[in-house]
Amino acid sequence: MATADTVKLGDIHEPKEESIKAFKQIEHELKRSLIRSRHDYKKHEPEYFAAVDHLSDAELTNFGSDDLQQVRVAISAYGVHLFGKVRIPAMPKDGPAYIHFRAFTGGPDDQATLHSIHTEDKEGPDGGHTFRAIFTKDDELEWFDT
Repeated sequence: MATADTVKLGDIHEPKEESIKAFKQIEHELKRSLIRSRHDYKKHEPEYFAAVDHLSDAELTNFGSDDLQQVRVAISAYGVHLFGKVRIPAMPKDGPAYIHFRAFTGGPDDQATLHSIHTEDKEGPDGGHTFRAIFTKDDELEWFDT
């Protein structure tokens, strides 16, 4: 299994043709998973999607390949791991307005698959937790498993 310890994640850059192609292949599943995750977390931990609580599902998922802002790529023995940062157009640029996703493809001729949408559970110094799935422009696109 590829992890941050076993695979080197490349530098952040604007999406190139292969990344855009992979994004288009997973776009429908990404949107479907984003809606499903939001509804699931709303029942148990609504803080994950609090930043976009006022948006409808249609507004939340009204993004396309033009909204793919940044990518990072890691190459492993069995394929390409693509990490992407997508802007949610319905949100102001200066606040939480981005989702981070992870996709995988075996190579340029293979269909890309969605691995996950990043959700963060951060423990504070007091032992409390903060949760989020919507990130800011300044939040770095890093390796994640969930």
